[in-house]
Formats: sequence, structure tokens, C-alpha cells
Amino acid sequence: MQGYIRKILEARVYDVAEQTSLDEARGLSERLSNHVLLKREDQQPVYSFKIRGAYNRMVQLSEEEKARGVITASAGNHAQGVAFSARHLGIKATIVMPKTTPSVKVDNVRRMGGKAVLHGDAFDDARKHAQKLMEEKGLTYIPPYDDPEVIAGQGTIGMEILRQHTGHIDAIFVPVGGGGIIAGIAAYVKYLRPEIKVIGVESDDSACLALAMKEGYRAVLDQVGLFADGVAVAQIGEYTWDICKDHVDEVITVSVDEMCAAIKDIYDDTRSISEPAGALGVAGLKAYVEREKCTGKTLVAINSGANVNFDRLRHIAERSELGEKREMLVAAEIPESPGSFKNFCKALGNRNITEFNYRYADSSKAIVFAGVQVNPNNGGRAELMTELNKELSKVVDLTDNEMAKIHIRYMVGGHKPTNVNHELIYRFEFPERPGALMKFLNKLGGRWNISMFHYRNHGAAYGRVLVGMEVPPQDREKVNHYLNELGYTWFDETNNPAYTLFLG
Repeated sequence: MQGYIRKILEARVYDVAEQTSLDEARGLSERLSNHVLLKREDQQPVYSFKIRGAYNRMVQLSEEEKARGVITASAGNHAQGVAFSARHLGIKATIVMPKTTPSVKVDNVRRMGGKAVLHGDAFDDARKHAQKLMEEKGLTYIPPYDDPEVIAGQGTIGMEILRQHTGHIDAIFVPVGGGGIIAGIAAYVKYLRPEIKVIGVESDDSACLALAMKEGYRAVLDQVGLFADGVAVAQIGEYTWDICKDHVDEVITVSVDEMCAAIKDIYDDTRSISEPAGALGVAGLKAYVEREKCTGKTLVAINSGANVNFDRLRHIAERSELGEKREMLVAAEIPESPGSFKNFCKALGNRNITEFNYRYADSSKAIVFAGVQVNPNNGGRAELMTELNKELSKVVDLTDNEMAKIHIRYMVGGHKPTNVNHELIYRFEFPERPGALMKFLNKLGGRWNISMFHYRNHGAAYGRVLVGMEVPPQDREKVNHYLNELGYTWFDETNNPAYTLFLG
């Protein structure tokens, strides 16, 4: 450990890296009743802590090694650290990345002059290919985490934390992939302040350190999830394991939904967008507070990176409410009769509906899919299920159902049944505010049978609803007159090809 302390103190990271800020997360602190601090490694020139270890390893290369060039394998963040460092040092760099690496990371490597080679579906595939190229071309391999100099570079984060906050710290929550950052932080913090807990946080589908801690050796995961691509590693490193097994207090695993909720938490407090792996520290911190029921503690979370593709934000936003336990997904059976939708909404009380999907299928009963906002601190899902079961014959909680969250919520629908006659399709826009959908249903009333319904709260100023209604030909003028009286913007979509092809 003394050897690592010396390496950390002598690490040459500040030629290229920044001393990032340690910011109070005011919103999280207030909500969790603890003092929460964020170590902002997303502020680095490559938007990730990886530049520290990469540069510290590369600056110590011999002139001969520099002349031959370097190669590495990376899920993306280390790649950018190597490319940036190589440009600074005038070294040619080849970086092998999985084909699944977000394009924002690949593009940035190429922008900095690195040669990006995409190979395999996960980090371990890329690593094997990089080692093959290293042997063929005589390049010097720069490990992403399993190297003493890389570990020392990442350990400067722990050094900065203790310098920036000289008061009491209860725990530091660190994302874990191959273990470089947690090994470096643990080596420094546990040597100087052994009373501070160092807690690793992993995605529950790539928890290689949790597996190693359980088995007592560097066990290998059978498969690795790719949502948190920055930590998608099947086996903890050898050097990192030597430190972690003795100096990491525990490992917490979190779900995709919890990571998405943590990304939202970080955004709310900093107006910055973390990548899934970067938000692991906050997700683990929140899980720890919920488990321990602790208050008044000083807790530090490492925000390790912000390299996320913009198009992934849609999925992250969808899952964040579920991760915060503020949204519940339910399937309910209601009578197939005019006014049933309104009665279902009454059973929900004053809760906001975030989603509502339905397609006519049976003349006696209707199955609806709904998203409902709940208060996790006031009964939450259990309270809502109790209330719904009082009013409805059959209700199923789908909040933890992956198929429902990923697929079914977008697939509820289908073509018009043969026994639905004279279906007209209307699209509505109305001001989005609490109770807006209930008000809409009250106005729509039970005048005509609803054969299809779709609503999703998108966080915009206007709510959007697609409705199918059975309207006899003699009532068409009456319907148009009634819709004008509603006061909402509406469109007749009965002849829309999207409807005729997939729903009509």
C-alpha cells in the first residue's frame, strides 16, 4: 500500500487532467436527509476520469515504446483518455472498442487522432483482439485498469477528495468495471483515513467485483449486460483485485431503472447529463441510504463520466420514474361499456396518469394498460393496489416486469376487431396539467363507445391522446359539433395511412 501511495503522490496526471470539483448535491442532500457530495469527473477534457490513468501510464513509456506506438482495448472512456494522451505526447494510438460502443465515444477517439478499430460485442472481445494486434505489430499495450500506474492515476481522485473535504466523510461510492478507479481510491483513502467506507457500485448485470467478493477469487461472469457500457467487464482485474479484496468495504448492485433515476438526480442538481456507468455512484448511494435508513451522514459519489449518446436519453427518461419508484405500471380489467374509462380514472383518485393504452378486443370486458404516478414515501404501489382492488375485479402490477416495460407498453393495440363498426379516429392536444386527462375523459363522457385509446405524458406543455370511437353514420355531424365544444385542438385521423395499415 505504501508503494501505491507514493505512486499516487507522484502521478503525472495534471499535465492533461483537471482537478475536478467536489460539489454539494443540494437536491439530493435535502431529499435523502444526508450531506451528498458529487466528485465531478465528467468535467475532465474527455468527460471521464479515465484520462488520469491513461496519461500516467503513457508518460512513463520509454522513447522506444513511444516510437512503436500504443494500443489499448476499451469500452470507450479509456479509449478517449489514451487518444487524448497520445496526441499530447505525439504517439500513434490504436484503440480497439466493442461494436456496441456509443458513437459519441468512437467519434471522439477519431477526432483526437486515434485509430479506432471496432471488434466484438463486449469489452473482453475487444481486449483479446487488441492483444493479437499488439503481438503482430509490436505495439505497447496500455491497460484500461489492470496496471499499477493506471491504478495510481485513478487514485489521484481519492487524494483530491480528501484535500477538498477535510472534514468527516462516512462513505465514498465508486463505480466498478475492471476496478481501476475503486482500487486507486481505496488504496489512498484507506491508508490515510481507514474509517471512511469505500463502497463499490455495479450494474446488477455486470457485477464482477460482487461475484469475486462472494466467491473469494476472480470469478468470471457468464455474460455481461451492456446498458452501462463503461463498466461492462466480465472479470475484475488482477492488480485491482489484490487491493479491492482487502480494502473495499462492500459492493452494492443496482438496476437499469435505478441508474436512470440517478442520471435524472445528477441532472437536477448539476444540469449535466451523466452516462449510465457514471451515475452508478449516486445510484448506489441512494440504495445504501434506503437500506440503512441513515441521516446526517456525509456521503461522496463519484460521477465518473458523461459520454452518452443523445438518442439514449429517451430510454433513460422513460425508465427514470420507475427507478425513483414514482411510476407504477398496471394492467386492469374493466367492463366494456361507455363510461368505464372514467370510472377507472376515478378509482385512481388524484394521482396523475402518465400513460393509458387500450384496444377493443372483447364485447364484455376491456384490458387497459396504465402508468400512474405514485408517492414512494406514502404507501406507493401497495396503497394504489389496495385501492384498485376495492373497485376493480382484476388488477396486475407490471412495474417490475421487464417485458412490460420494454415491449408491451409500446405494443398494446392491433387491428380493429370485426365486431367494431363505424370506427372513427381522433387525435387531440390539450394543455398538460395535473388532472388534465381526467378532465378530458369527463368531457368525452360515455356518449360513444371507445374502441381504442392511447395517451402518454411526454413532459411537454401539451398532452396528446389518440382515440377510436364507434360512431354511427347518423352521429358524425353530432360528434364534430361536440368535439368543437370540448375546446381542445383535434384532428380526424380516420384516413391516416398509419391507422389503416396498423390499427384499422
